[in-house]
Amino acid sequence: MDYKKLAELLFPNNKLTVEEIEKKYPKRNLKQGAQVTRFAPSPTGYMHLGGFFQALIDWNIAKRSNGVFYLRIEDTDKKREVSGASAIVLDVLGSYGLTPDEYEMKGGVTVGEYGPYYQSERAEIYRAYAKKLVSEGKAFPCFCRKTEGLNDVQEKREKNFAAGKIEEKDPCRNLTIEQIEENLKSGKKFAIRLKSAGDGTKKIKFKDGTKGEIEIQQNSADAILLKDDLTPTYNFAHPIDDTLMGTTVVVRGEEWLPSYPLHAEIFEALGFKQPKYIHTPLIYKLNEKGNKNKISKRKHPEADMRFFDKEGYDKEAVIEYLINLINSNFEIWRKQNPTSDIMEFPFDGFKITANTPIFDFVKLNDISKEIVSHYSAEKCYENLLFWAKNYSLENVQYLKNEREYVTKILNIDREKPKPRKDIYKWSMFFDLYDYMFGAPKKFEIEDSERNNFETVLKAYKKYLTLSSKDAWFENVKKMAGELGYATDNSEYKKNPEKYLGNVAKVCEYIRVAITGRKNSPDLFEIMNLLGEKEVLKRISLIV
Repeated sequence: MDYKKLAELLFPNNKLTVEEIEKKYPKRNLKQGAQVTRFAPSPTGYMHLGGFFQALIDWNIAKRSNGVFYLRIEDTDKKREVSGASAIVLDVLGSYGLTPDEYEMKGGVTVGEYGPYYQSERAEIYRAYAKKLVSEGKAFPCFCRKTEGLNDVQEKREKNFAAGKIEEKDPCRNLTIEQIEENLKSGKKFAIRLKSAGDGTKKIKFKDGTKGEIEIQQNSADAILLKDDLTPTYNFAHPIDDTLMGTTVVVRGEEWLPSYPLHAEIFEALGFKQPKYIHTPLIYKLNEKGNKNKISKRKHPEADMRFFDKEGYDKEAVIEYLINLINSNFEIWRKQNPTSDIMEFPFDGFKITANTPIFDFVKLNDISKEIVSHYSAEKCYENLLFWAKNYSLENVQYLKNEREYVTKILNIDREKPKPRKDIYKWSMFFDLYDYMFGAPKKFEIEDSERNNFETVLKAYKKYLTLSSKDAWFENVKKMAGELGYATDNSEYKKNPEKYLGNVAKVCEYIRVAITGRKNSPDLFEIMNLLGEKEVLKRISLIV
């Protein structure tokens, strides 16, 4: 068959050649060891936690090697595209400090020389390479009425291999040029398929950045490269884009592993060198029964990265938690370097844990508490106000008007050798410190303790002083002794039956009266902020 004639028949209007294209995409001028990574999501509505997990790996590999991290939007599937989705992706990346070095805003600015960064704007490029493959006898037109999409091809292929079957070749690969011409004249649509050289009997080996040496069945599917509207499949577009854009490392989910043989064959057919691949494990979550479920938006609101903003999670905490899932040695490093900048951690994109990461809010909350505990009160205030401006408008004016008071609340038990660790998301502030904005309505006190509780409060009205912390505590001790409470804790431990309790119990009663709770930050600082008049008022509401 005259393949060059066939290529002209199929692509009569496509005059751009691959030689012309490749002149527009010169090899990147990078320092030794610099890596080029890309985050290439489909614009389907939101930034998925799993996608962000991969983008974080991409960013770290690029930045720590003085390389390039770029954003490419894979928007060729127009049926699934959601308007504004790519802007959401860029906003989320930027808000976490992961702004790409190269990107394109739809209808706006383009940063970088290797665009367009939307696949839908690169259609002529894909057609040029498809035309080249046809001209070399490596691809052919398929006129079948129903042509499988990407997922159908993969599913069929995996089922056949599981059953020990060899992939059947597409019948259109045997059409004569006369039959093809007849189909074209009758107006039939065609897809372009790869003319696979595989027979399904051999295996290929490759080294994955996470899983190491892998042996897998070679490709034998005549997979679709261009659909019948001449838009590319992911299988075809990404080898072209990654090569032209100079990608050196591809980070993607392990669900793509079965597709590797097909991608390897397409790279080979195009004459391209493959980048290194890192197939990351998917993120799971345990359900109430302890079973693992893949994180999904339908079941888990945290699948959408905007969830963490809405809840008020500290961005540094989210980043640190995900790094902890990515590199298993991070937790040990953090314990040894509790206050070091995370960029000092020796991140290694090729030492990603191969174990299934389990998303755990308890762990995230603990990490967030630790990070927030080291913030200044002023930084906490700014973060709280920023969150409120986006998600709690009813509190914005109060926060602005009472900046000094709110900052003092945030400073209780802060900037100390052992700072308090209670805040892990900004949305909890007003509930956590509700007693700083009004007298409590509920009290954590047992019915059996009610009489002692009220007796202490009646006496405390006479002993209250906020002149200094030492003076305040001395008065509490004096009152406690007069009421039958031990003022020496060692003595109380020896003979507890002789006393109603110790000074700590007396302080607990006062704390419950002021805050409604048995546990709170420093009691004296709370009362000092509220003022003596407010403290007496709250006690008087009880006794």
